[in-house]
Amino acid sequence: MGRPINLDEDLLYEYGLNIMYTVILYMFNNVVYIYFWKKYKDRLFSTAHLSRAIAGGIGVSILGIFLCRLLEAIFIEGETFSIFIAGERVQYYFVSFVISMVVTAIFYFFYYYKCKKEKQVKEQKIIARTASAQFDALKNQLDPHFLFNSLNVLTSLIEENPEQAMKFTTALSKVYRYVLEQKNKELVTVDEELAFAKTYMTLIKMRYEDSIIVKIPEKSVNPEAKVVPLSLQLLLENAVKHNRVTPTDKLIIEITEENDFLQVKNNLQEKQVIKKSSGVGLYNIHKRYELLTKKGVQISKTDDHFMVEIPVLTRRVEYVKSSADFLSDKKYARAKEHVEKLKAFYIHLFMYLVAIPFFIGFNLLSGSFPWAIFPIFGWGIGVLFHAADVHAWNPFLGQNWEERKIKKLMDREKSGL
Repeated sequence: MGRPINLDEDLLYEYGLNIMYTVILYMFNNVVYIYFWKKYKDRLFSTAHLSRAIAGGIGVSILGIFLCRLLEAIFIEGETFSIFIAGERVQYYFVSFVISMVVTAIFYFFYYYKCKKEKQVKEQKIIARTASAQFDALKNQLDPHFLFNSLNVLTSLIEENPEQAMKFTTALSKVYRYVLEQKNKELVTVDEELAFAKTYMTLIKMRYEDSIIVKIPEKSVNPEAKVVPLSLQLLLENAVKHNRVTPTDKLIIEITEENDFLQVKNNLQEKQVIKKSSGVGLYNIHKRYELLTKKGVQISKTDDHFMVEIPVLTRRVEYVKSSADFLSDKKYARAKEHVEKLKAFYIHLFMYLVAIPFFIGFNLLSGSFPWAIFPIFGWGIGVLFHAADVHAWNPFLGQNWEERKIKKLMDREKSGL
């Protein structure tokens, strides 16, 4: 502030004043950050949401500075409120506001950097585990017992009812066609899955006739909604496998869509079997959803009903089409993301370079103490970390250290299969 530093009461006073500004501004901005983080989570760093958070930070910073100045004037200087208001000027807020905004920007940048790295780790984890997850999915798409029983039904129908046998063969071919079409997809539309469920239950009803009642909606509430492929088949198969299905004990299965979940519910009439179920089907669905979303598969059981709820997602994610397609799509997505990061970095660098002479000029006009070095230095650190993020550079590990580490982990995963 242009004054000499002496170890006296004035220094203690200035220190206490700075602590008051620091604590109040931190608490105000922290409230804003916590609010937006709880509301948007990892979507906070999109342009629209981050703009609202920054605007909120600016608002509370101005309010915090006003409150600090008010406390200083009334409780320390002994001024009245009217005298304080009359003497307020915009320039009194500038230095505190700039320092607050620089610190807040660095704070947001570090959290952005952290979230970005967590997202990259999650994406690479999905890539590394997709092959294993798809192996389990293919293994459990169609139970061998279902195939064996279907062929037995077909054999008997050929002799007893050739027309019904033709319908059965057509439905069975549709089931296998769907399996082959969807085997490499992470998500399919709910409408596709519902249509497949109807075809699949056509086969089941040919075997059990009127002993099964199935209620399946015609369309999804949201045409863009998606689920894990063949999840309904596994759940329907489980319901038939683990419950008595007779003309006297009819199995009633109902599929509904509610609160972003697809519900498969059946009346409970469990078979008395000696061999315990392995639960591989439900485990397979659980693991595939864990790779795609934080929403979990929910299971509820009462004395009368058993229900499984699978999350309905609104964004299509296809991680594996074929080896060539996957690599091509991944390279394009990463190149596009890198271009966006470069654009953001150059805008950030330009704003920093423009702000430096402004800080220096205002410092020269306001006093002899070189306070401008603090925002310039703090902002410069932010620019440095931004450059490190864009160019995948680490001062300790070197260039492209992330790619080298990811390749090493994926090679280790591959060798362990």
